[in-house]
Amino acid sequence: QVQLVESGGGLVQPGGSLRLSCAASGTIFTINAMGWYRQAPGKQREFVALITNGGNTNYADSMKGRFAISRDNARNTVYLQMNSLKPEDTAVYYCNAAIIRSPSVWGQGTLVTVSS
Repeated sequence: QVQLVESGGGLVQPGGSLRLSCAASGTIFTINAMGWYRQAPGKQREFVALITNGGNTNYADSMKGRFAISRDNARNTVYLQMNSLKPEDTAVYYCNAAIIRSPSVWGQGTLVTVSS
């Protein structure tokens, strides 16, 4: 099985930056892609960004140009660099691993609060 642990959330002022990390462990060879999702209070969980094993990336339109997803294969870790943060970016951010021939795996989430 795959386990995911997110870190890096916190309180940041509007216009600031944060970098989230997601460390994978377990049967990581079964991971096909990894991504980030977020869920704001009272809203549904939404897609943020994705990176495949081949390094291809995909972003939600509202995050393009502000967020960047990357991976460190040696550390089995995926990062989400978030710049120019806005209050509407406040949410719990979840890491997701797409598993070959199995349901995807979620991390426990990390809270990002953008407020002055």
